[in-house]
Amino acid sequence: MSCLTLWQAQVRVSTIVVVLVASSTAGLAADLQPRTIAAFDRYVAVTESRLQKDPAFLRIDGLSAAERRQARDEMQKNHLAIERLTMKDGGREIDVPDGLIHHWIGTAFVPNATIDQALNVLQSYDRHQQIYAPTVTASKLLAHDGDHFRFFLRFMMKKVITVVVNSEHDARFRRPAADRAEGWIASTRIAEVENPGTPQEREKPVGHDGGYLWRLNTYWRLLAKDGGLYIQCESVSLSRDIPIGLGWIVGPFVTSIPRESLTFTLDTTRRQLEDARR
Repeated sequence: MSCLTLWQAQVRVSTIVVVLVASSTAGLAADLQPRTIAAFDRYVAVTESRLQKDPAFLRIDGLSAAERRQARDEMQKNHLAIERLTMKDGGREIDVPDGLIHHWIGTAFVPNATIDQALNVLQSYDRHQQIYAPTVTASKLLAHDGDHFRFFLRFMMKKVITVVVNSEHDARFRRPAADRAEGWIASTRIAEVENPGTPQEREKPVGHDGGYLWRLNTYWRLLAKDGGLYIQCESVSLSRDIPIGLGWIVGPFVTSIPRESLTFTLDTTRRQLEDARR
């Protein structure tokens, strides 16, 4: 096969893939059902009850002594402790009709960092588009009253296809002791954006879109210990389920994006704190 013929074949295949993606995504609209929201709210309630009652402030503190020592040794080497969680209500799994819940928790350690430095990064919402680029492409603080914040973020998620969403969030922070702090953040509005960055840009109706991200709750915990700062981030998100025959498009978002997003957020926060020490 000549180079020209090979190039023509590659162009043809690429064109077919683009057409397949375009035609597939056109029929991917999903409706967020009240029963799906109710299941997510129930899952969040169980999660937050665990956070309030668990005597271990950090996830790793609930491990055995040997496991805890190993996890801390790994984090001292700039590794993250990442784990997938599944909450149960009364010992039974929580069914989520027409949706999927993605629950991940991760912890990082930053030598010589302080709680105030970490809070400065987390609460600088006007700067999140610089701090957490390229995942966050726009950000704005909407309101601030003490430890209560409302803010806007535009997320860009890319996996097979690119999805952009506008989101608004409510964040509440507290300092239960001198050596620790925590922040609970819940999305209050998420809308998928069609044709972002073009004159035809518009938001799709909330809850009637591709269903890649319908809800997002994030729980931060900061603990000053061992000559530095432990940073724990726990995320609980809601997406549509995987439609039959279109898992190659939806699947990567619901299987890998939640973990990758958590890893990116923790890594970026850690690097910001490391840069602040220089």
